[in-house]
Amino acid sequence: MKIPRLLLLLMLSALIFSCAKEKSIDGNAPSPPKSPKESLKTFQIEKGFEVQLVATEPLVQDPIFIAFDEDGRLWVVEMRSFMPDIEGEGESQPLGRISILEDSNGDGMMDKSTIYLDSLIMPRALGLIKGGALVAENNALWITYDLNGDLLADTKELFDSTYAQNGIPEHSDNGLLRNIDNWYYNAKSKLRYKQVNGEWLRDITEARGQYGMSQDDFGRLFYNYNWSQLHADLVPPNNLGRNVNHVPSSGIDHGLTLDRKIFPIRPNLAVNRGYIPGTLDKDGKLLEFTAACSPLVFRSNLFPKEYYGNAFVCEPAGNLIKRNVVKEAGIILEAFDPNSGREFLASTDERFRPVHLTIGPDGAMYVADMYRGLIQHGSYVTPYLREQTLKKDLVLPIHMGRIWRIVPKKWKPSPTPALSKESTENLISRLSHDIGWQRDMAQRLIVERNDKSAVPLLMEKVKNGNNELGRYHALWALEGLNALEFDFLFGLLSDPSPWISNTALRLLENQISENEANLLELQEYMVSTVAKIGKQKGLQYALSAYLLDDESSFFILKTIMEKFGEEALIRDAVMSSLSNREFKFLTYLWNEDSWSKSSADKEIFLEMLTTSVIKKQDREEIKSLVNLLEKPINSGDWKTKVTLNSMAIQAAENKNLGLLTYRQIPPLFQNQDLPLPANKVQMLKRMFSWPGHTPHSSEMLAVSLNENELKQFAIGRQKYLASCAGCHGSDGTGVNRMGPPLAGSDWVTDNEIRLSLIILHGIEGPIEVSGKTYDSPEILPVMPSHSTMDDASIAAILTYIRNEWGNQAPAISGRTVSTTRHTSQGRVYPWNVDELNKHMESLSLEKPK
Repeated sequence: MKIPRLLLLLMLSALIFSCAKEKSIDGNAPSPPKSPKESLKTFQIEKGFEVQLVATEPLVQDPIFIAFDEDGRLWVVEMRSFMPDIEGEGESQPLGRISILEDSNGDGMMDKSTIYLDSLIMPRALGLIKGGALVAENNALWITYDLNGDLLADTKELFDSTYAQNGIPEHSDNGLLRNIDNWYYNAKSKLRYKQVNGEWLRDITEARGQYGMSQDDFGRLFYNYNWSQLHADLVPPNNLGRNVNHVPSSGIDHGLTLDRKIFPIRPNLAVNRGYIPGTLDKDGKLLEFTAACSPLVFRSNLFPKEYYGNAFVCEPAGNLIKRNVVKEAGIILEAFDPNSGREFLASTDERFRPVHLTIGPDGAMYVADMYRGLIQHGSYVTPYLREQTLKKDLVLPIHMGRIWRIVPKKWKPSPTPALSKESTENLISRLSHDIGWQRDMAQRLIVERNDKSAVPLLMEKVKNGNNELGRYHALWALEGLNALEFDFLFGLLSDPSPWISNTALRLLENQISENEANLLELQEYMVSTVAKIGKQKGLQYALSAYLLDDESSFFILKTIMEKFGEEALIRDAVMSSLSNREFKFLTYLWNEDSWSKSSADKEIFLEMLTTSVIKKQDREEIKSLVNLLEKPINSGDWKTKVTLNSMAIQAAENKNLGLLTYRQIPPLFQNQDLPLPANKVQMLKRMFSWPGHTPHSSEMLAVSLNENELKQFAIGRQKYLASCAGCHGSDGTGVNRMGPPLAGSDWVTDNEIRLSLIILHGIEGPIEVSGKTYDSPEILPVMPSHSTMDDASIAAILTYIRNEWGNQAPAISGRTVSTTRHTSQGRVYPWNVDELNKHMESLSLEKPK
């Protein structure tokens, strides 16, 4: 089709004007506040969508958290005392509040506000409950109730004084997400809460995230950190950490994407680390996430179907919201940016600060826009940010704020039904609704009503419903009503939906603890079916095998390891079920035919078992392990080598000094064929004492590491096996078609900054190691970034590889990695060798003479 010339000229003119308009933004100029109408014009959003105003100041002020209740009213946490000036003076004033907004005439705009709770000190989050809300405020968690239905809190009682004790807004507990399992979870926290028969339970769970939390259709928790945009749990909470002798390396806090790139449409000079080269591009635009928060898994059919299940992430420092497509990759989740170079939503208004997202009853996406210039808490304001903020007049005004709604073009609001008035039967039908908010709210209301007449209807829905999500919510509603029984759950173990069958197995754990007949029936079922299950079900079998007796669980876990042991998550799940049974399982595998030949996953798993045996510090078990190795020592046996190596590394810790006492030198050290290098023999001896040999914590070892560094070395070995051995080998010699050797590599033992830069950002292209050039296809073309790892984990791995396999170099501290991460902020692509060497030269030139 031919475009008329006049129309083409007009289109080109508009494009040129648009580009010119964007380029004309002076990043150094003040950014005065805009009216909502003016701010709307600054948005750039993906094709087919539009942004609508829902509420604005003075109706809403400094909104940081939003949630819809069962009747479509919008609850807003307003942090009105946050950074009233550049010093943060006045933050302790009780100016915060929780408001409830209503659209009284159905036009889609909130026009009525009721202050539910006032005079709060830095309120941070809320969780809606029957008749009220859990409120995070003043470094504690409170439970509040509206006793007469006037939307005003009549009671406020201290619920948990340990909640948010840190006090700093950027690092305090928050979230209060009610998950599908009926627990309320928190970010930056190890706490979760649940109401059972009117009583509240407080429980410890895994630590997660920094600010904001979401869940997908099956209750997997999503969260993030300001520097890493998207993390999630791959397994149910509190399932992977049952073994106190093992620290999982996967499954919890899984980074879905290494992509940190963002694409603002205006300069962002007023960011905390804008002074660091590489943080901003030549136009002053932020290059990567620095304030990622409040991820939202979009569970609604209002948008086109390719948007369902996408994860959206706020970046208030860049005035934008990023979209990520989330995909299943076996038992792993992965995410990617579908439109690299352009964000889902971005603004040229420097005061647009999206800090929280939620889905409404209508399926639309709602955005809490704090709308202010300064969003960095005073505890972390750098001199650079202070200068920029004052120069650009970004401190004032405060007490502004907007709530926006993102919808398809031409979408019109419609009345929201009051779910509080619906029958239980209608609520059960809503469990199959296309909008996740509707399903979640219906489940919550069913559970809170505690209406036992719902039980047979829910059971029928679980067994014969034609909607998987509806069945799944019904199953969890039954759990919330405490209405699950063994026979019902057992009948679901063969359900064609893996989510139903796995959850049934998970919930059966509560049904068999005191019933031997039920346990035997479950054991028989799992043993007879384990050979035929797939990976997803194998993961749950591995997690649930801790319930079974040794014979049954060992057979199941061995079978799962043989089928799926190459998966790090499977190995961690197996370890979770072996608490205090690690040595028994090690001896069970030792003479198995299937374990006669080594493989990378078997070596890693045997090291995990050995490490756990040592950490348990049961002297008799460890002596039995030594006896197993002495009968006789076979220097060519891979199991002997791996076990001894693991024991030597664990012997590095102070608490293992002289753990095993002998009357004479143990036969282990009389053997000339001990398959360990001299420095490892020296390390191993630290675990033993005999006449004439008493190990001391102060003695120097061949690796030249002090006690803290030796502990870091031991931790680094486990993390290396989980994250790096697949490409570089458990022995550091490299893996064909995967990665080059680390043993004897100058890249490993030379400059610690250069090594940190490689693991933080990755490296690509040919690389020379020990005189040999490695390139694709001999190795992978790119070593990926490991930036989703925390600084301490990276430092432990680097300390380990610099002092293993004959390498010897100083340890690397977490502070070194942290500083390197900050000073290389903005590097969003892997290095190549030339680039990295030039960068290192520039760093040396910058050093004072």
